[in-house]
Amino acid sequence: MKIRIKKDDKVKVLTGKDKGKIGKVLKVVKKTNRIVVENINMVKVHQRPSQANPQGGIVEKSMPMDVSNLMLMCNSCVTPTRIGIKQLEDGKRVRVCKKCNQQIDS
Repeated sequence: MKIRIKKDDKVKVLTGKDKGKIGKVLKVVKKTNRIVVENINMVKVHQRPSQANPQGGIVEKSMPMDVSNLMLMCNSCVTPTRIGIKQLEDGKRVRVCKKCNQQIDS
């Protein structure tokens, strides 16, 4: 499956404990079809003391979510939308909103 969501895109969560929340994409893991979204799917992780963190303790961290649970937000019509691909006259391929047919800025 091809992932059409990229880093720094705005996405809306469709399912799960954070349903309805909107966040910015921090990282895309293509190998496992997962995406890390800012302040979404937060879990508490126990860290051992290390040189970087000599105290150790419990840290909150964003975990990756499956791509199928997220939908890209269109900037012009401000709604979650499906993504299409359009080829411009100069041969460049761009992502397009299926609802308003506007180009999605990267």
